[in-house]
Amino acid sequence: MLLTLLSTILLIPVLMGLGNIVKYFSEESIHGISGKILSGILGTSILWMILSFFISLNIYVEIPTIILGLLYFFKDKSYKVFFRFSGKEISLICFISFIVLFCGSFYPFILDHFGYYVPTIKWLREFGLVKGISNLDLTLGQMSLWHIFQAGFSNFSDPYFRINTILLVVYSFYIVENKSWIQLCFIPVLLLFSQSPSPDLPVIVFSLIILNEILKTKGNTLFLFTFSVFVFAIKPTMIWLPTLSFLYSVFIIKSRFTALIPGCLLVLLFFMKNIWTFGYPVFPIAVGDLNTAWKPHQEILKTSSQFAIQKTYDMQYSYQEIQKFSPFDYIKNWLFLEGIKSKINILFILSLLGFIIFSRTKKNKTVNLICISILVKSILVLFFSAQYRFFIDVFFVIFFVIFMDYFNRRKSVALFSVLSIIFIGCLTLPDILQTYLPSFRSGNFMGKFEIKQLYRPSAYHYKSHTSHQLGNLKFNVSRKYPYNFETELPAISESYIFDDVKAGIFPQLIDPQKTRKGFIWKKLNPEEEKSAYHMINTIKDSYKQN
Repeated sequence: MLLTLLSTILLIPVLMGLGNIVKYFSEESIHGISGKILSGILGTSILWMILSFFISLNIYVEIPTIILGLLYFFKDKSYKVFFRFSGKEISLICFISFIVLFCGSFYPFILDHFGYYVPTIKWLREFGLVKGISNLDLTLGQMSLWHIFQAGFSNFSDPYFRINTILLVVYSFYIVENKSWIQLCFIPVLLLFSQSPSPDLPVIVFSLIILNEILKTKGNTLFLFTFSVFVFAIKPTMIWLPTLSFLYSVFIIKSRFTALIPGCLLVLLFFMKNIWTFGYPVFPIAVGDLNTAWKPHQEILKTSSQFAIQKTYDMQYSYQEIQKFSPFDYIKNWLFLEGIKSKINILFILSLLGFIIFSRTKKNKTVNLICISILVKSILVLFFSAQYRFFIDVFFVIFFVIFMDYFNRRKSVALFSVLSIIFIGCLTLPDILQTYLPSFRSGNFMGKFEIKQLYRPSAYHYKSHTSHQLGNLKFNVSRKYPYNFETELPAISESYIFDDVKAGIFPQLIDPQKTRKGFIWKKLNPEEEKSAYHMINTIKDSYKQN
């Protein structure tokens, strides 16, 4: 907790200073501390994404960035902004920050932290963006902009990957500065994402900020659209936000097309990044085939697609069973899954219907555009993979738009306090969550409170692994554990080894001497196939050993 506080104290001025640099290229849309920080996050992420094509995001990238940010922070006397807060506002920010820092100090429990977030950050930190890395581990083909941002600050400033915790502190500044009190109600829920560099937290926070800017005033189109595209680049399921910003710019503000150019360029950069790592413009959709030599094997993509369909039904049906569903069964079985997912799905549909009715009665052009954008996103999610984690942001948006005029400071602080107690209780006493909400599987991985986390954020460590070689690829696999969050690179998750061998292929280095040159897949010859199955048996047998 203390170390995260120190990281926060360092990174807030750094990002404000970097935001001061960005304002030379674009007029500020969001003023104050939070506005400078958001500009700094945007500019730094884009710059590092470009750099990561050529170099790794190591400490030699981080330290100059920190120095540059601090230089402009003091040069422009940005510290004076802090003196604008009243005593009550400072007390509220400190109160919120204490809760955020405390909750952010718990053990990470989201499984993607171990199988996706940390491995991605490690690759970026050691190698940068690697061509065709999805051939090694399909999940790594995502390379979210948020993980690029986290990777750059993970060498020194934030080695425990608590950038989400820091962002929630920044969010509290925005709420107080803009007196958008309803957004206080969201922080307790977002505390569950503060222990990991999950892209879900920043996209929800950023989308609510952009939404507030759109609803309260005619903002800077260039910044709003560019930042909306940035959110989309962090997580493509946020397609509704750039859609809204575009429609808002065209039909409400009626701005010039030139204001949309930076956002369009960022979209192209996003496509280039995905093509470089995955072979297609948007992960994990195999659309827009440029016939790159490093695109994943079709059988692997097919397996991934089938798995996504199963995840839609919370793995409660096999792919073969789902294929036999009638159109009515598709809907019925999704709505009435066993456990909490069913309730979330039903609430999602009811919320959409309620929001449609609300937007019709409100007769407000901006609200109507929000509704249209949300419906576009919802239809796409329902069509591709209707997992609750892909539409969880919709709940925040609908609640915000409907109740933004109802929640004043007093009501918001009261609800924030009550919800914070509940969620702190869940984090501190995870047994309660595991007992009364067993279908919330992530709750089974929550670690209990430890005194040492008041100094250092809790973190798991697992470095036991075995080394193998197949063809020209020497790689590591975690021993008796499915993920590779601390395994020496290059590392492959055992599940992808099984999928590759089943498909009769295996990843290979493009240049045996340079891992950074990237990966392609290669068909196994009989001898390699024999070695591969021997390796699989070794991995499986390790689970039988003590």
